[in-house]
Amino acid sequence: MGEISLVDAKARLSEFVDRVEAGDSIDIARRGKAVAGLASAARPRKWIDKALLQAVTRSQPPQAESSADLVRRVRDANRF
Repeated sequence: MGEISLVDAKARLSEFVDRVEAGDSIDIARRGKAVAGLASAARPRKWIDKALLQAVTRSQPPQAESSADLVRRVRDANRF
């Protein structure tokens, strides 16, 4: 959205929070200087395509050793 004045931010905070929630980011200016910003606190999680994940997993060759054995081997070799 861009830059808004501090006065506008105080008067219309709910509206600006809704816009930020929709994906905008807003800079707040005092006397023409940017002093703060509004941005989304958390990005929405992307859904995982289960069929694609299963296809990728099936395409991987089986591992020769278990993950526990791998961790033990690396730990014992002091290579962590």
